[in-house]
Amino acid sequence: MERKEAGNEEILEDAISDGENEITVEDSSFMQSEPVQDGTGPPKLDSPVETLHEKVKKQIIKQGHGEIPSKLSTCFLHYRAWVESTSHKIEDTWQEQHPIELILGKEKKEMSGLGIGVASMKTGERALLHVGWELGFGKEGNFSFPNVPPMADLVYEAELVGFDELKEGKARADMTVEERIEAADRRKQQGNSYFTQDKLSEAMQQYEMGIAYMGDDFMFQLFGKYRDMALAVKNPCHLNMAQCLIKLERYDEAIAQCTIVLSEDENNTKALFRRGKARAALGQTDSARADLQKALKLVPGDKAIIRELKLISQQEKEVYQKQRELYKGLFARKDEERGGKGERKNFVMVFALWVVGLFRWVFKGGKNE
Repeated sequence: MERKEAGNEEILEDAISDGENEITVEDSSFMQSEPVQDGTGPPKLDSPVETLHEKVKKQIIKQGHGEIPSKLSTCFLHYRAWVESTSHKIEDTWQEQHPIELILGKEKKEMSGLGIGVASMKTGERALLHVGWELGFGKEGNFSFPNVPPMADLVYEAELVGFDELKEGKARADMTVEERIEAADRRKQQGNSYFTQDKLSEAMQQYEMGIAYMGDDFMFQLFGKYRDMALAVKNPCHLNMAQCLIKLERYDEAIAQCTIVLSEDENNTKALFRRGKARAALGQTDSARADLQKALKLVPGDKAIIRELKLISQQEKEVYQKQRELYKGLFARKDEERGGKGERKNFVMVFALWVVGLFRWVFKGGKNE
C-alpha cells in the first residue's frame, strides 16, 4: 500500500490503483449500515412533528450534518411519495439510482411543498414530509405521470444527498460541459477527503452527487475528449462508491457500481478486482474467480489480486472439508445403526439357540435318569 498526495488530501491506494482519482484501504474494519428500506406505505414514526408551514409538517427519520441549504442552492435528493389518504406510492427516485435536482426557490409548483421541506434539511438527513394538496398537485391533481387524484395530500420520505451553494441557482442543464465535469470533480475530491477520515456515509453522498452531474442524458451527448474527461471523473466516483459499499458489507450494491464501470471499460482492473471481492464475500466463487483472473491477466503478479484468489481457494477448501466431515458423520451414523441392528439380531439368535439347547439337554437328561 502506498500514500499519495492529491491537493490537500491524502489517498491510500492498493497495488492496482491507477492514480489519485481512486481510493482503497486494505484490511479495514467493517461497519454495518442499513440501506434505505422500501415498505408498502410511508414509515410510521414516533418522532416529534415540526411545523415548517401551515401545509408542511416534518418528522426526522435520520439526522444529517452541516448546514442547511440557502435559497437558490442546487439540492440533490432522493424521495418516495405517497397519496396520504390511500398510501398509494406515486414516485420513487431510489429505484432510478440517481438523485433528482431541485433548485430551492425555482422548483415546479407541484414540488413547492417538497422544496419547503428540503430547505430545512441538512446533508444526509432523511425525513418524512406531510404536504397539503395546495402545495402539491393542487385541486385538479395530475392524470399523467405521476398519477395523483384531485386535492390529494402527499407524504414524502426524502433524503438530502447534498447541495451546491450557487447564488445564481444554476441548474445542471444550464452548465457547460467543463462546468459540470468540474463540479463533479469537486464532489469526488470531497468524497475522498471524507473517506480518509472514515466518514463513509458522507463520502458516498459526495460521490453520488458527483455521479449526478454525469447523468446518462449528459453522457449520451459526449464524444471524443469530452467523454474521456467525463469518464475520468465519473468512473472513479463509481469505484470509490463500490469501495465504501464493500466496507459497509453492502456487496450487491458494490457489484452494481463496478458493473457500471465495466460497461464503459471492460478491462478496468479496479472494477474487476472490487467486483470479484464483493462476489467472493457473497459466496459467488466462480464469478469472483473469473473477475479476479481477468484482472490478474491485465496486471500480472499483482499481490492484492493473488491474495484474493488464494482466499477463494482457501474458502472452497474449508467448505469442501466441512461437507466431507458432514457426510462422513452421516455415513458413520448409518453404519452404527446397521451395526446395532446386527448385534441385536445376533443376540436373539444366540439366545434362541441357547433355549433350544437347554430344552434338549433337560429332556435328554431326564430320560437318562
